[in-house]
Amino acid sequence: MARKQSDYLASLLADEEVLETKSEVSETATPETVAESPAPSPGPSPAPARHERLRGTTLLGRESALARVASGEVRQVTQLLLDPARVRVWKGNARSYEHLSVESCRELIDSIIAEGGQKVPAVVRRIDGDPDHDYEVIAGTRRHWSISWLRAHSYPDMQFVAQVAQLDDEAAFRLADLENRARKDVSDLERARNYAQALYDHYGAHLTRMADRLNLSKGWLSKMLKVASLPDAVVAAFASPADVQMKPAYPLAQLLDNRELAPAILREAKVLARLQEERRKSGDPAIAANDVVARLMAAASVRADGPPREIVLEGRGGRPAITLRSINRQGVTLRFHAGSGMHLDALLELAREALEQLEDEGRSILL
Repeated sequence: MARKQSDYLASLLADEEVLETKSEVSETATPETVAESPAPSPGPSPAPARHERLRGTTLLGRESALARVASGEVRQVTQLLLDPARVRVWKGNARSYEHLSVESCRELIDSIIAEGGQKVPAVVRRIDGDPDHDYEVIAGTRRHWSISWLRAHSYPDMQFVAQVAQLDDEAAFRLADLENRARKDVSDLERARNYAQALYDHYGAHLTRMADRLNLSKGWLSKMLKVASLPDAVVAAFASPADVQMKPAYPLAQLLDNRELAPAILREAKVLARLQEERRKSGDPAIAANDVVARLMAAASVRADGPPREIVLEGRGGRPAITLRSINRQGVTLRFHAGSGMHLDALLELAREALEQLEDEGRSILL
């Protein structure tokens, strides 16, 4: 039953079949916020034959929807106008709420303003035991963020339009996944990590069962789960987690399974992360995702030929700052390069991080 219910709600999101809903005022809404159906705009009436066909199709769709409600396949959906502050986002959704911004939601914000409010309802479910929230968002995270932002920026009366559904966690996950598949702004990494968590939360670590329930290829899902294994240190090498795409990230994740290659990749990722941060602070363009992948893969190929004799740490603009030489049990030789563009404190901090990296790799000079 849960699967059919989720499929039905997915069709609601796609505006394929809309079940007549009843409107009511939430605990935080005011009587003036109750939604009213606008009067039909005047215009020429359709031709009788076409009108009858349309009416017949509409009636058949409505009868089918009502029959499904009556049979218990789905429950009556209630549409509410809510204060978004009383609605939290379900943690099982793939979308990273903290990474949403005015820029990423600009088109939606402009649409809500132009249309005088949110037209496509989100899907929420009731929650208990949380004194600060009454509902949580299953599908519609961007709508929730946008309405919250508008209320804080000159539109205090904006309401969050939502349909309340009764869903267990697995059905909620499938519904959220259906919506996110159609969203370009949900990155491969976000989806991959969401799948990895859901594999254990909802499917008992059974990959085949999860693939069947989501109607996904088992091989494709397996690759996504491998991408989810990328450590945060590698993800930090990219300008944004959204830059981590499955096709280049999958072979990189495979290389990290090799204990001999992983240290070199992690070391290069740390250098790239520092360079990305410097570029952000100075307003310079970020290192492109393709270049990041190329450098990480190159670091693995160098390590495959044997332990590197030197480790070069870069300063501003990619210029050499420190070179670590003669790394062995007798010690490490550090060469500080002139013209690196770094202050003394920054150079010393960079050297300290390099020595700590050697410690992590089991090549400590203290052994």
